[in-house]
Amino acid sequence: MFLFKPLLAFRPSKMDLIFATKTFIAGMLALYIAFALNLAYPMWAMGTVFIIANPYVGMMSSKSIYRLFGTVVGAIFAVAVMPSLINSPLLLTLVLAAWVSICLYISLLDRTPRSYVFMLAGYTAVLICFNAIAYIDTVTIFDMALGRCLEIALGVVCSAVVSVTIFPMHIGPILQHRIHKTMQDTKVVFDRILSDEQHQENYTTLLAHITRDTSDLHAMAVHLNYEQSKFKGMTKPIQELLHQVTMLIANLVAMAERFKQLDQIDLSYRKNLKKLHDHVVAFLSDDHPIQEEELHHLPLTFEADFDLILQQAKAEQHVMLNSVKMDIRHFIQNVRAVKLIWQRIQNGEQSLPESITALTTTYPSLHRDYGVAIRGAISVFMTILIATGLWILSGWKSGFMMAQLAVICACILTALDNPVPALKVFVRGSVYAAIIIFIYAYGIFPYVTTFWQLVVVLAPFLIYVLSMFPHPQLVGLGLPLVMGAVMGLNLHNNYSLDQVMFFDSSIGSILGPIIAIFVIHLVRAMSPDMTAQRMLSAHYKDMRQAIGMNYGLAFRIHLRGMLDRIGLLNTKQVQSDELKVEINNALIESSAIIDLSRLHELVKKLSAETEVMNLIEQLQQQLYQWLEDKSKNCTDSNQFKMIMLQLQKVNVAAQNMGDEDLRLRIQISVNNIRNSICHDNGLSLENADTAWVGA
Repeated sequence: MFLFKPLLAFRPSKMDLIFATKTFIAGMLALYIAFALNLAYPMWAMGTVFIIANPYVGMMSSKSIYRLFGTVVGAIFAVAVMPSLINSPLLLTLVLAAWVSICLYISLLDRTPRSYVFMLAGYTAVLICFNAIAYIDTVTIFDMALGRCLEIALGVVCSAVVSVTIFPMHIGPILQHRIHKTMQDTKVVFDRILSDEQHQENYTTLLAHITRDTSDLHAMAVHLNYEQSKFKGMTKPIQELLHQVTMLIANLVAMAERFKQLDQIDLSYRKNLKKLHDHVVAFLSDDHPIQEEELHHLPLTFEADFDLILQQAKAEQHVMLNSVKMDIRHFIQNVRAVKLIWQRIQNGEQSLPESITALTTTYPSLHRDYGVAIRGAISVFMTILIATGLWILSGWKSGFMMAQLAVICACILTALDNPVPALKVFVRGSVYAAIIIFIYAYGIFPYVTTFWQLVVVLAPFLIYVLSMFPHPQLVGLGLPLVMGAVMGLNLHNNYSLDQVMFFDSSIGSILGPIIAIFVIHLVRAMSPDMTAQRMLSAHYKDMRQAIGMNYGLAFRIHLRGMLDRIGLLNTKQVQSDELKVEINNALIESSAIIDLSRLHELVKKLSAETEVMNLIEQLQQQLYQWLEDKSKNCTDSNQFKMIMLQLQKVNVAAQNMGDEDLRLRIQISVNNIRNSICHDNGLSLENADTAWVGA
């Protein structure tokens, strides 16, 4: 009964029906032109329309171009290798398996919309080669490849024409709305953190969700270049704005952690906190255009407000409050940087202000799981070998259908933690599609003699199923239903249904995904807990790397990548409570890696003979080893105690320094590392109070 309840409960909305009708019109237009041109496989022209269907013009257009480009690359590869290997089935199979594996590996690492190019280039070569082999007596590999490219191009053009001319929907306004919401969410968190009430709420979950949203928006911004909204061409500036927003997240997390510490000691400092908050909010709410030279301005009362707060605070809170002061100053400057970039985007300026160093890189600083990519490549390699081997050994003429579907299924959902459940739905969709094909072929098509009649009889089924596409919980069933029916009906100008071919194709379309499921279950599938653990291991490796980094552009790009990973982590449906805590802690830890970098820079300012420098270097070595062990999940309590003791030693030694600025910076970093990276409140060790006297 899986999916039947949501399917029966589904009622298409007006927007769903508009989208489905537009897509249906584009599909029928592509089919009609394919008939008129007498193309070999009109179904691919219509099928392409359904595969690239998307409510938003930009997303549909970009996917169209990526699909066409990937198809051309795959076709070129097929034409290049098949003629010389046609008489060596095993060698041809190995070459195709290697090609698809490499393409899928790159696709899984890319994590941008262009990854579709690599995946298409991989399995398109297999589809062309296998179809050419199946129909070797009637078609050449070149004609097959050329026909495939023409059919895909026809589907792409028809989709573009209909999407742009009939009720076009652009992604630009959606991005604008979501960016405004993201900025509003950050303001809400800032307001709550600096509220008069004792700091008890856990903000890391909300902030992690904001980080996840910025990663989603980063990918969505790519599509702006493919539509005619007012944000056309603004992909890079918007992505840079989102990078700057991630810096705000780090500021807010750091603030939240410091206030938790402060509240554990005493609440007297909060008497004047509202005044600071009101002045900062008023300053940031000023709607006047920001000039670039004003980017680093602060509220006029900023220093005075903090002096009043410090006067009400206890001595042991001063280091933490100075840390808060630094975080709020950076928060204000980062908010103004975001507002300035957004201000320029609204004015149509694509360049960034000279005073803002871009975090955008040619190869985006996104999390990449090389282990998953390798497993995906191995699984598709094995799938091709098994499916093709069964086809060759059985001598089954329609075995190419089984092999094709196996390869496609081994590629399309491999980015999921565990693709098996989704592939099982795909199999069910294929079974349902076979039933639909049977009804149309034997109950309806015998009475269809003209194209307009074909359109009429296909409309109810296709429009209803296409209306599922905008709904993530139903598209997994809708897509195989549509594509299975389109491919299975195999419409031609001179239509006739071969009963043997129909049943063989139906069996092949079910066996193919089953082979992929079997291999993926053994090789690729991972539980969300396992994936989260792998990502946390990468997180600790990046923490370790930050110990030796100077604060600058490279560091901020490094932090951007860490926060992107945390956004992904918060999409994982983990079951382990321990892992949930670790994921929550990962965001807190990321907010404090700047203190690892600060210690690295402070060491350079100290003379080699000083006790503090030697103690900091020892601390760095201990932290490096500890984080390396955490990445391997093999730490022990003694190691942690040694680090806590070393942090105390550094703090005590810093109190005797003559340079007040260096002393305060060291004490801030030590406090933040102990609290946010080691997750210790500073009260669990003997003599902790003594160690922090005078801070």
